[in-house]
Amino acid sequence: MKNMLESQFPGMHVVLANYPPPLPKRLLSKVVPIVQFGSVGIIVAGEHIFPRIGFAAPPQWYYSMRANRFGSMASIWLLGNFLQSFLQSSGAFEVHCNGELVFSKLKENRFPGEIELKDLVGRRIANSRVLGSL
Repeated sequence: MKNMLESQFPGMHVVLANYPPPLPKRLLSKVVPIVQFGSVGIIVAGEHIFPRIGFAAPPQWYYSMRANRFGSMASIWLLGNFLQSFLQSSGAFEVHCNGELVFSKLKENRFPGEIELKDLVGRRIANSRVLGSL
């Protein structure tokens, strides 16, 4: 999108940035890697960890995970990465021109087409030139 807009409108400065998700989602996304590493640590060294935290023997689920060590760690890693990606995305896509909103994915519930975006920005620039000359 950036190259398309810059080539269509020479001299235009295009800035691409991620819109931050709400604070609770951002905080949860910071916890996910900690849970991932903790889970992998339990799988690898659970027989030493559980006695230190007061369990005489590890729980039954530990033995199930330990029996399929590679599958358990791969599942934890993949699901954790998926959850973290979900928590870090806001789904926002907005186009502003001269400080005015031109297109918002959140309002329209869709992404704009290339031609539509060129037309919207072109009209906004033309309107600002006309108003600026008045």
